[in-house]
Amino acid sequence: MYGTVQSTTWLSPAMVRIVLGGDGLAGFEPRVETDAYVNVAIPPEHADYTAPFDLDRIRNEQPAELQPHRRRYTVRRFDASAGELTLDVVVHERGPGGMWAAGAAPGDALVLTGPGGGYHPDPAADHHLLAGDESALPAIGASLEVLPTGARGTALIVVDGPDHELDLVHPPGVEVRWLHRTGEEPVDERLLLDAVSAPPSPASRLHAFVHGEAGEVRAVRRHLLTEWELSRASLSCSPYWRRHLADEAWRQAKPAWSAEVERDVA
Repeated sequence: MYGTVQSTTWLSPAMVRIVLGGDGLAGFEPRVETDAYVNVAIPPEHADYTAPFDLDRIRNEQPAELQPHRRRYTVRRFDASAGELTLDVVVHERGPGGMWAAGAAPGDALVLTGPGGGYHPDPAADHHLLAGDESALPAIGASLEVLPTGARGTALIVVDGPDHELDLVHPPGVEVRWLHRTGEEPVDERLLLDAVSAPPSPASRLHAFVHGEAGEVRAVRRHLLTEWELSRASLSCSPYWRRHLADEAWRQAKPAWSAEVERDVA
């Protein structure tokens, strides 16, 4: 499956919205989860093939060093009537995914598989906690949009500064708080945890979504499970990236890290 770039719009200095369309998306089946994602395949710089391509054929024919880079992007929106898939992509200074997104132009093709997903706000919850950084922002934005008008909750989002904030649609009973990095790493690593732990834990039924940088997610997860005594079933938690590790290195380290995190709380 592949999509053809219809338009690109910079939402902030670090995030670009890419709208895909075209016949290559025929058969795309949207999911109800608000953290739905697609796995994209980006040819390496010196590959002798370009998108669109048959992913299975490339896997069988190309050597390891010419296999496409795989990245996972959140589905921000899918418009079935228009046949358009919207991805909001965080652009890093390094990495094939960010480089592709930064240079994407109408007519470019992007090979993808999926979608997958695992989280949707629990309509029976009394309070919603959505916490993360730019990498979780597309899923947080999609989640806020499906909350009922009377929903209550808090969204805590770590970004580099005011120009990285986005206008998010959310119910009046949900507070959206932007947490700005200071440039001092020890302080920045605690921004999310300090914001989560500052207020008393809600006495009502809580449903939490915590995604983003691995170390920050781990600290918040531990706090919610131990201090707030939140059940694992009421918590969606996933590390999208890890400080000081490039994308490929993190992909290799993530399974062992995830197993270690599971041992944090008995």
